[in-house]
Amino acid sequence: MNKYSTDKIRNIALASHSGTGKTSIVESMLFNSKVITRIGNVEEGNTASDYEQEETKRKTSIQTTVFPFDWNGFKLNVLDTPGYADYVGELISGMRAADGIVMVVSAVSGLEAGTEQVWDSIRNDKKSSAIFINKMDRENADFHKVLEELNSKFGRMCVPLVLPVGAESSFEGVIDLLDAEKVPSSMEDQVADYKERLMEVVAESDDALSDKYLENGELSENEIKEGVTRGIASGNLVPVLVGSATQNIGINSLLDILVSYFPSPASVPSLVGKDSKTSEEIEIKCTEAEPLLASVFKTMADPFVGKLSYLRVHRGVLKGGQEIWNISKGQAERIGQVLIPSGKSQEQTNEVGAGDICAVAKLAATRTGDTLGLKDSLLTVNPIEFPTPYYSVAVSPKNKADVDKMSTALNRLSEEDPTMLVSQDQSTGQIVLYGIGDTHVTVLSEKAGRKFGVELSLADPKVAYKETISKSTKVEYKHKKQSGGHGQYGHVVLGLEPVVRGNGFEFGQKVVGGNVPKEYFPAVEKGVIKSLQKGCLSGCPVVDVKVTLLDGSYHPVDSSGMAFEIAGSYALRKGLEDAAPLLLEPVVSLNVKVPDSFTGDVIGDLNGKRAKILGMNPESGVTEIEAEVPQAEVLHYSTDLRSLSQGRGSFSLEFLRYDEVPSHLTDKLVEAEKDNT
Repeated sequence: MNKYSTDKIRNIALASHSGTGKTSIVESMLFNSKVITRIGNVEEGNTASDYEQEETKRKTSIQTTVFPFDWNGFKLNVLDTPGYADYVGELISGMRAADGIVMVVSAVSGLEAGTEQVWDSIRNDKKSSAIFINKMDRENADFHKVLEELNSKFGRMCVPLVLPVGAESSFEGVIDLLDAEKVPSSMEDQVADYKERLMEVVAESDDALSDKYLENGELSENEIKEGVTRGIASGNLVPVLVGSATQNIGINSLLDILVSYFPSPASVPSLVGKDSKTSEEIEIKCTEAEPLLASVFKTMADPFVGKLSYLRVHRGVLKGGQEIWNISKGQAERIGQVLIPSGKSQEQTNEVGAGDICAVAKLAATRTGDTLGLKDSLLTVNPIEFPTPYYSVAVSPKNKADVDKMSTALNRLSEEDPTMLVSQDQSTGQIVLYGIGDTHVTVLSEKAGRKFGVELSLADPKVAYKETISKSTKVEYKHKKQSGGHGQYGHVVLGLEPVVRGNGFEFGQKVVGGNVPKEYFPAVEKGVIKSLQKGCLSGCPVVDVKVTLLDGSYHPVDSSGMAFEIAGSYALRKGLEDAAPLLLEPVVSLNVKVPDSFTGDVIGDLNGKRAKILGMNPESGVTEIEAEVPQAEVLHYSTDLRSLSQGRGSFSLEFLRYDEVPSHLTDKLVEAEKDNT
C-alpha cells in the first residue's frame, strides 16, 4: 500500500455491545473498497476479521483487528473491536489507536450496556464519534424508536445525517441529508424536518453559525457541511447513520462521511505526553517534521512469526532497519521490517509516517503501552490503562511433563494480553491465572493448546485458609528413644497463647535453672515452626500464636538438637488441639459501582455472600457500595456482577485481613480442606 500524507488518513474504531454487527460492517467496507471479492458471514465463520479458531468457534470477535484500505483517495485504518465484556482490553487498545469511533447499535435491540460504556469512554477521551444503526432489514427494526432512545440517553447532539428508506423486509436504501438527490415523495416532509433539526444542532455547536441561523432562519449547504465537520471534531455533534451490513446498504454513505467529515490525525486535539525526567506535560503534534514518536497499542504472540507489536506513529517517520529507543524501558530496539497489518496478513513497506498504523516483529523488550522514539528523546505517551483482572482459576498442565512448556505459553500469552495475569499463590502453591471473566480464561487456555501445544486444566483456586487458637494452654512433651548406643532425649514444656490478628508467630522462652540448655532453644523453635505449617483442624498453616518455652529437661548424653526439635514439634501439635483452634479465612475490601436501578439486587447478592456493607454513596445515577466480604465468596464475582447489572457494573477488590470463619460453616470447610490436602 502506498504511503499517505497525514491529512489523508482516518483512524476509525468500530465499538459497541456484542452482536450489533461490527464485523459484518467491516466485511462490507472491505468488499466495497475491493480488498476482498466476496462478503463473508459471521455465522459461516469465513469473515476476514474473525480469523482465529476461537472466534470462528464462538461466532464472535475476541481480538481487535486492523484493516487499511483506500476510499476516494483517503487511507482508512478501520479497527474492528470485540464487544463482549471479557475482551475489554482489546476494545481499550483499539480505541486508543483510533481518532474517531463508530458506535454500532442494533435497530432491533436498541441501546445496550456495552455501547453505553463505549460512549462514556468517548466522552472522557474527547474523541469524535458517530452512531451507525445497523440491521434495518431485520424484523422489528425501528430507526425512529432507536433514535429517540439515543437522544434520551445521550442528548440532541445525536442527529441523523442519513435516513432509511423503508424498514424490515422493505428496507431498500438510505438518503443522505447532506447530498440528497432523489427523495421519494412520501419522505419529502420527513427529510425536510430532519434537515431543519440538523441545522439547529449545527447552529448550537458553533457561535458564528448560531448568529447566522437566528438572523436568516436557515444555513446554506456549505455552512451545514462546515458546521458538521467542526461539530464532529469538537464532540458537539454525533452523526447518526443507518443501514444493513449484511445487505451492504448504507455502508458507502458511512465511508463517505468518515473521509469527508471526520478529523485526520493532524487535526485532532494534540496528544499530551510527559517528559520522563521532569514529568512536564508536552503537546505532541502529529507531523512528519518532528522526531519519531510512536506507541504500542497491541501485541500479538505468534509461535511462528514471533511477537508482533502494533504501533501508532504519533509524529515523525518510522523506517525499516532503523535503530530506535524504547523510552519507557530505556533500552535500544532495532526495527526489522515495517509491516502494514491487514487482518491475519501483513504487507511489507519501507516507511510509515505520522498518524498511521503499522506493525513490527520481534521487538525484544517492548510491551503494549510502551513509547518508542529516538535515543535522546525523553517524551513518553501515557500508558494505556487496562482494568485489573479479578476472575481467577488455578491452572496446571494436563501432562505433568509440560510444566516448563506451560510457563512459556502463559508468559507469551501475557505479552499479548495486558488483562491477563499469572502468579503463584505462596500459600497454596498453585499457579493462578487471572482474567476478566470465565470465557476469557477459557479462550486463553484454548490458545495455549493451539499456539504453544500445551493442554491446560482449569479449576477453582484454593482459598488460602489458615488456623489459629482462641485460648491459652500449657503443654508438655517428652521425646525419649533408646536403641543401643546413644539414644534420643528431649523434654519441653510450652505455653501457647493467641496474639492480635495479623501479628503472625512469636517465639520466646522463660526457662530458669538451665533445665533446657540455651543451645537447644533454636532447635525447639525450629520444631515448633515445622508443626505450624499444618494445623490440627484442616491441615492449613497456623498463624497469630505466641509460643513460649517454659521448662523441660535434658540428658547429658542422649540430648541433641534433633531430639529437642522433635519434642518441640510434637508438643506444638498437642497444644494446638487443647487451645480451641479456629479456622480463619481471607477477607477482601470490595468496591462496587453500579447504576442505581441495580443497587438493590447487588446488595441482596452481597448479603448472601456473607458481606458486611460499610457504606453506600449514590451520585449522578450511580451508587458506590463499600463492603467487606470473604474471598471465597467472590472468586467469580465478575460473572455475578455482570449478570446482576446487565454488564453495567464495575468493581475492585483488595486483600484486607483474616477473620474467623463462622462456626456453622467451619465443619463443612474443614472437611473440604482435608479432602484437598
